Amino acid sequence: MPDRARVLLVDDREENLIALEAILSSLDVVPIRARSGEEALKALLSTDFALILLDVRMPGMDGFETAAHIKRRERTRNIPIIFLTVVDSAPDYAFRGYAAGAVDYLTKPFDPWVLRAKVSVFVELYAMNRRLTEQAALLRERLAGELPGGRDTDLTSVLAELAKRLAAVEDDLRRVREQAGRSDDSPLNGAISDLGERVAHLRAGFDALT
Repeated sequence: MPDRARVLLVDDREENLIALEAILSSLDVVPIRARSGEEALKALLSTDFALILLDVRMPGMDGFETAAHIKRRERTRNIPIIFLTVVDSAPDYAFRGYAAGAVDYLTKPFDPWVLRAKVSVFVELYAMNRRLTEQAALLRERLAGELPGGRDTDLTSVLAELAKRLAAVEDDLRRVREQAGRSDDSPLNGAISDLGERVAHLRAGFDALT
């Protein structure tokens, strides 16, 4: 059974972390708390996350500075970030959030259903990326004629397994596209488009192999 996706919750207020955990409780994710930007950066050193929910207003290192550090690191620069802040924030906060690398920006109090839906889509994209990476590695091994353990595995069975896995990824991609079909969320649609290009590239390589 694959590992459950982890979501990093970054907020200096305990009640906000509790609320976020409650909102995400119906999703198959593991929420990890961080009470500061420094604590978040430490967690990111050793754990892979599907998504970061990051509060803007925090004492010390605020959300913008934390995001800047995250995006500078090779290991974490591609983790999507959703900024959370209060509704009376400065008017340029949204612009600063996107400039810092956020994929989305929600104001408190936010609709739990909206947040849960957004988290669900990004977690699904994360899972698809992991599966796609695995399929690409397997395809490269087949092309190089080097299967795990150096065993002479039957080509037909390997191709059948590859075809099955690739079809599953393509089905997942169609479902996510339908889920986000009515959304005007440009960053989200951009992430889906990038993933679609990777799937198409892998399909082309598989078709050439067969």
